[in-house]
Amino acid sequence: MTWMDRLTGVIVLPLVCLSLKGAVLAAPLFFAGAGSAMPQSPKIPDHLEETAYSDLTGWHRDDHLAALNGFLRFCSRHEGPRDPTPTMNYGLDETRSLCLSANREPINTETEARRFLETNFRPYRVTVPGFVTGYFEPEVAASRKKTDGFDVPLHGKPAGLEAITPENKPDDWPSHLSHGRRANSRFEEMPDRPAIMDGALDGEGLELAWLADPIDAYFIHVQGSARLRMTDGSVMRVGYAGKTGHPYTGIGRLLVKRGKGTPEDFTMTGLRSWLVNNPDKRDALFRENRSYIFFREVTDTLPSEGPIGAAGLPLVPGRSLAIDPDHIPYGALVFLQTDLPDLDAEGRSFSKLMVADDTGSAIKGKARGDIFVGSGNLSGDIAGRIRHAAQFTVLLPHPGRQETKAAAD
Repeated sequence: MTWMDRLTGVIVLPLVCLSLKGAVLAAPLFFAGAGSAMPQSPKIPDHLEETAYSDLTGWHRDDHLAALNGFLRFCSRHEGPRDPTPTMNYGLDETRSLCLSANREPINTETEARRFLETNFRPYRVTVPGFVTGYFEPEVAASRKKTDGFDVPLHGKPAGLEAITPENKPDDWPSHLSHGRRANSRFEEMPDRPAIMDGALDGEGLELAWLADPIDAYFIHVQGSARLRMTDGSVMRVGYAGKTGHPYTGIGRLLVKRGKGTPEDFTMTGLRSWLVNNPDKRDALFRENRSYIFFREVTDTLPSEGPIGAAGLPLVPGRSLAIDPDHIPYGALVFLQTDLPDLDAEGRSFSKLMVADDTGSAIKGKARGDIFVGSGNLSGDIAGRIRHAAQFTVLLPHPGRQETKAAAD
């Protein structure tokens, strides 16, 4: 099932992706059923309401060529997400089907990109209130070996760890566990964060690297990736490889519920400050988030590229959006309207066309997003301040345009 099938409940007949560099998009043909002879408009979900580009505040100021280039990354994909779940394994055929040869209709300017988007896509406003946060790729000191100064591990993926899908789910498997460990032809529940903190994985040789600060390690778990400056002078990039499958609990939210402060007090920066100032309460709070993340050493990206997101592509600062793939599929174009200051232009609000290419345990809902800001401490400071209401608008291929293209072809 493609992402448009998922979003609209129709069947999509894809075209062929011929080229990435300089390529442009062509929308697919929509059919109400496999036996239909004529294209029909897709059925739009109730929480999407058609709007107009003229009603999207900030649309005309955006860099549409940059947004389109971010979207075109999906045209070169040949593999699925590294850790697919039932809601993370669609979208590839649909996004590839939107590519055409550069020789057919090259797009090289901002004006051409905007015209193409407005011609081939219709904007649909998500009618539920939206909310965005920010995330980044931390950069911290680390060691390849455990020492007195570096004794907090980042673990690699255990053997046998798999996502639970409708195809492999045992009849008696707990509904709240998204992952399990296959052993002797059956799945077993993974140890959770408290058990791992107590040494449940010791002796398996899973340690990829050792950090000096458990707070750094925890935030790397939250972000899902990091650059590690090793004591031997090398740099290691680590990325998400799997998780125990236990539900995620936001510890900042727990502190708010307990009257320790307001949501504004517990941004990423505020939460880190609380953890530093309360070392006697830190580990007990960590244990309340049972979810635990595993990592892999990333060697298939350039140093200049962003970390790999859940869709299997390098993230683009200011354009990559982590979403809930139950509601917004990978590869979807999402225009955000917010009161957040623009990351690139002073005096403007952050209103940009984003590409859905990542997810996170805390990102749940029809209009919930996490903006990838970049790598390093400065990006972390910016990301930690992002907690803003947002209007989500999803761009869907224009069915009328498809009928015209089909007739012309």
